[in-house]
Amino acid sequence: MITLTKKLKNNGPSTDIPRRISVRDRLLVKEVQEMEQEMDKNVCKVHFSDPNVLSEFTLIISPDEGHWRGGKFKFTISVPEDYNMIPPKVKCTTKLWHPNISETGDVCLSLLRQNSIDGLGWAPTRRLKDIVWGINSLFDDLSVINFDDPLNSDAAQQYQKDKKEFQKKVSEYILLYARGNVS
Repeated sequence: MITLTKKLKNNGPSTDIPRRISVRDRLLVKEVQEMEQEMDKNVCKVHFSDPNVLSEFTLIISPDEGHWRGGKFKFTISVPEDYNMIPPKVKCTTKLWHPNISETGDVCLSLLRQNSIDGLGWAPTRRLKDIVWGINSLFDDLSVINFDDPLNSDAAQQYQKDKKEFQKKVSEYILLYARGNVS
């Protein structure tokens, strides 16, 4: 696991001018460790393509129950320089049929919004583990979805009108897009 000391050492040759570490990077060192310790590794996996860059990573969700059981869904997470004042950007790169995830990968989750009508939006007290928990909850419990304002209205309408057809379409998408190696 990367530590702040390692990060400081890996920033290149020593100079007389001290290298400043951003607030975001200081927070991420602690939050990444906390996130990895607390997440359910059977359902959620995190991958850093560069272990020295904690602001860009992928999250793989493999639900073990519910409509999306058996699928593997990849999300890219990008933490902006202004973190923790603004939320990370999240995109689903696995095509799926879901009321709160568009077929193009946009994710509708209150805590990813700077300003949220329901009062559950982003706040500087939120952490990366909250993002992982929130994304995972989209696969666990459809009762958390606001069917009055879904991102994928076709999926939401189908779920409300015909749950069997909804499950059939979810299963088709899993077979087509979410069975392979997504890591």
